[in-house]
Amino acid sequence: MHIQCRFPFRFPQYLRSAAIIAMTLAPVSAMAADVGDFWIEFQRARSQNQVTTSLVVDNDTLLLNHNDGFYTSGLQLTRQFALDGGSGSAKPAAISYGWRIGQALYTASDIKLPPARVYPPDHPYAGWLYAGVFRESAGADGSHERFGIDLGCLGPCALGRGTQTTLHRILGQPLPQGWSRQVRNEVGAILHADIAPVRWQAGRSVDLTPGIQGRLGNIHSDVATSLLLRVGQLEAGPGWQGFSRVHLRAVGYDATLQGGYFSSTSPHVVRPKRLVGEAELGLRWQIRQVVLSASVIRTGNEIAGLSNAVGAQNFVRLQLDITP
Repeated sequence: MHIQCRFPFRFPQYLRSAAIIAMTLAPVSAMAADVGDFWIEFQRARSQNQVTTSLVVDNDTLLLNHNDGFYTSGLQLTRQFALDGGSGSAKPAAISYGWRIGQALYTASDIKLPPARVYPPDHPYAGWLYAGVFRESAGADGSHERFGIDLGCLGPCALGRGTQTTLHRILGQPLPQGWSRQVRNEVGAILHADIAPVRWQAGRSVDLTPGIQGRLGNIHSDVATSLLLRVGQLEAGPGWQGFSRVHLRAVGYDATLQGGYFSSTSPHVVRPKRLVGEAELGLRWQIRQVVLSASVIRTGNEIAGLSNAVGAQNFVRLQLDITP
């Protein structure tokens, strides 16, 4: 007899549920005593009026190849407030606090497929709508740390069907047909971290930064490592910069593929690949207080039942940063 376990370890259901709750909420409980300090520092940062507004748009159809599937769209708005953290090798050069809201949409490989033809191993339809807060510190040596939490909703409550259908009507594109078979509703929480312990610099125009990223929650649980290469204008100020990033992620749980962790009624779920690679190549321009970047991202196949030739995906990322 084969027992399928969606958690990385083979525990009975009640133990798996207890484990995910404990791992998700324990860090939150540990930080509860610091919530007051976080709020005070957040308000202090806001009062200094050093704010950066960022808008990130991910979309596969921006490549003008008429593909529309898998991770089909992402939108994120961030407001980040800088707080002077002092200087010196033992202290962070800058500390900032921020909030963000976003929506991510996932569909089958072909949005024109009727619901009856959307089944494994194709990607389930899924939407993730979230909001969160974070704290970031950046060292004078180029290192940085960011920690935060996102709270949101997976499933019909994420409004993915309405968002994609409305946008496609405006653009005159084919309407998605399979949202009636999307994963079921689930409230989600994700703790996330992004740490770059060091930056290696060669002259004034080239640097290389290794990083470690992680997420823990009932929507995404994974850990990743990355390497970012930048060439061009590295310091703050007008100029251009080219960048390239490679990223390898080890997946523990992905609710956009497997359905919500506590939901068992999703009509269509698939098993994720445990190792997923990603590569990004882009350009960044700064003119006065405005920074614009554009990149192409190649993501490896995320579904265990699909071949790499079918499951790999390209999409465009556009980012606009404004610091008045």
